[in-house]
Amino acid sequence: MTRLNFLLVVLLLICALALVTSQHHARKLYTELQKEQELAKQFEVEWGQLQLEQSTWAMHARIEKIASRDLAMSSPPLSRVQVVGSTSWEQARR
Repeated sequence: MTRLNFLLVVLLLICALALVTSQHHARKLYTELQKEQELAKQFEVEWGQLQLEQSTWAMHARIEKIASRDLAMSSPPLSRVQVVGSTSWEQARR
């Protein structure tokens, strides 16, 4: 009978250690998950800022200003502008 009791106590200790270890591991993973979620939020904010910056840099007026100032470019006279419709593109493609 004492042998059975000893075996049950050892089994109980092993189960208790496994429980403590798994709880510790779960808590550690949860804190890591929270850190990664916070990092994801920061990346989303940065992505929004980068999109705003890109739209600012790509504004038509800014590009036209730089083209005329730095590259000495200008818009062609209206007599040299030809508007091509989408039907012309589809016909040329065939």
